[in-house]
Amino acid sequence: MTDGKKVSIKIQSLREQIEEHNYYYHVLDKPVITDADYDRLFRELQSLEHEYPQFIVPQSPTQRVGSKPLEGFSQIKHDIPMLSLSNAFSTDDVFAFVKRIKDRLNIENEVEFIAEPKLDGLAVSIIYENGNLIQAATRGDGTTGEDITANVKTIKTVPLKLRGDFAGTRIEVRGEVIMTHQGFAELNRQQDEQETGKRYVNPRNAAAGSLRQLDPAITAVRPLEMYFYSLDQYHGVDSQLETQLDKLKLMKNAGLRVNPHTEVVADAEGCVAVHQQLAELRESLAYDIDGIVYKVNKLDYQQSLGFVARAPRWALAHKFPAQEETTIVNSIEVQVGRTGAITPVARLEPVFVGGVTVSNATLHNKSEIERLDVRVGDTVIIRRAGDVIPEVVEVIKNKRPKSAKPFVFPTSCPVCDSEVVYDSSEIIARCSGGLFCSAQLKEGMKHFVSRKAMDIDGLGSKLIEQLVDTKTIHTVADIYKLDKPTIAGLERMADKSAQNLMDAIEKSKTSTLARFLYALGINHVGETTAQALANHFTELNSLMHADQEELESIEDIGPIVAQSIVNFFNEQHNLDVINELLESGIDWPVTEKIQVSEDNTFNGKTVVLTGTLSMPREQAKATIVNLGGKVTSSVSKNTDFVIVGDNPGSKAAKAEKLGVEIIDETVFREYANLNIRSS
Repeated sequence: MTDGKKVSIKIQSLREQIEEHNYYYHVLDKPVITDADYDRLFRELQSLEHEYPQFIVPQSPTQRVGSKPLEGFSQIKHDIPMLSLSNAFSTDDVFAFVKRIKDRLNIENEVEFIAEPKLDGLAVSIIYENGNLIQAATRGDGTTGEDITANVKTIKTVPLKLRGDFAGTRIEVRGEVIMTHQGFAELNRQQDEQETGKRYVNPRNAAAGSLRQLDPAITAVRPLEMYFYSLDQYHGVDSQLETQLDKLKLMKNAGLRVNPHTEVVADAEGCVAVHQQLAELRESLAYDIDGIVYKVNKLDYQQSLGFVARAPRWALAHKFPAQEETTIVNSIEVQVGRTGAITPVARLEPVFVGGVTVSNATLHNKSEIERLDVRVGDTVIIRRAGDVIPEVVEVIKNKRPKSAKPFVFPTSCPVCDSEVVYDSSEIIARCSGGLFCSAQLKEGMKHFVSRKAMDIDGLGSKLIEQLVDTKTIHTVADIYKLDKPTIAGLERMADKSAQNLMDAIEKSKTSTLARFLYALGINHVGETTAQALANHFTELNSLMHADQEELESIEDIGPIVAQSIVNFFNEQHNLDVINELLESGIDWPVTEKIQVSEDNTFNGKTVVLTGTLSMPREQAKATIVNLGGKVTSSVSKNTDFVIVGDNPGSKAAKAEKLGVEIIDETVFREYANLNIRSS
């Protein structure tokens, strides 16, 4: 045996020993050697790799920091959207959630749930191919996140290579990056020692800030940790997964750390009991949690329940009781939003509550101010629950100064002096000035250029306010009429920054129908509704001429949203702005609308894909969905078809055992071509 071969074997042996000890330490929390012995192994590996650099591989434990500082974070589109969760704040909410599940599934027997702590950190998606970590991304807007691969590789509780044989697989796992209380205190101590060191307010902000460093070497020295809670893709994995618990066990066996306080409970009673237990343990935990997440355990139940808007029907976040503090109201102001809605805001004496310093709290509307009888100078109780906007919940009347006077809600807009009008409920107040009101125009502009809309990087709030105040722009269409000299003449702008903004405006002209609809700021039309409209109509003209009945036929669009859309496209000035935008060059790829015959092969059927297909898997999924079918990840007795590609694995075997019809890709393509016609 050559010396090089001996060294290679020795290096591989050291890596395997170190990864084994990492697994026992980080995942099982049962170290089997001392820190000193571990350090000795690590130093020996470092020394050999330094002497024989030809044997260094990206998955080596020594390569946690191997990247140069980044110039900026690139964007990654998630294969599967990272959805939000619906929230519960009371026991009644949990019982109602479980009842909805049973009603939708049409069952009376107990439903099992996985209950796990809701960690207060940063959600991250990681992809492993052939067992090796190849990509990591933040949640971002749920559809697109930031590429933080280099930084995530520095976190010791994230394996660079999965345990076991994962050849030929692609796995996507998700979890939460956190910082413990001890790590947070140590980081702030180190920051205090630096003259320019920034002190962090809470562990969550510290974790987020550490993970978004452009230099991975900085992230590497930050005390970040990660817990995994979700297995979202597992192509090629030879394992039969029937429950959420099966997924957690697979992840743990692969070396991915699962929270030890995760357990299986039954029905609403079990959920509420574990919520109470963890609420009592909360203060003794090494990290922050702000509630419990419940997930239906059976995967076929999850598939049947599906999703609503941006959240799964089979999961719920049960928040802990809100945290409250007292402070003083220094003033009450009203803000005008992009739809003209007038919202009163209490400006407060700053107070630390729920992990952040709060200086503003919403008062919601005129009737809420009257109900609370809140006045300037009052001592009030404010509440902050999770990420919910702080609100005033009670006035301590016996501390009210004698000079305090009732707040008088304005009858005219504080920005443009137009009349304030109310909706039919007499609760929501709006400025009647429309685009005449510069506040509405400014907020509408900010929405239009935002990342989830037209994504015009560099056109921030200050620039928009300058452009509106100087009457340089009057509608969003005027953005595309700006020239470089005009932009360069604005405050804080120079030749290079003006050119960068011109480039960003030009780049934004290539968009999607969904982004364009969202950017228009139609009342009640958020990202999800905009995407649903784009999927249904596929082109703008059809949507603009749609009536209320057709709009209400789209899932999750009710009469209020439908009427708002109809009203928007009935306004001539809105049509004029849209025409100007299109004439400026804004465009998007045209998607063919699929018409499906009710008797096609896949309509109403449940389909599983397995093996390697010649077409992209997402294209195959989209084809089945367009044909009225549903794609699930595991085979059960409720599966109608299993479509197999090369090297199909255990899913095909399970389908054969259960008597589920198996078809190959050739037959699938024939069925698809026979049943789809374009219009």
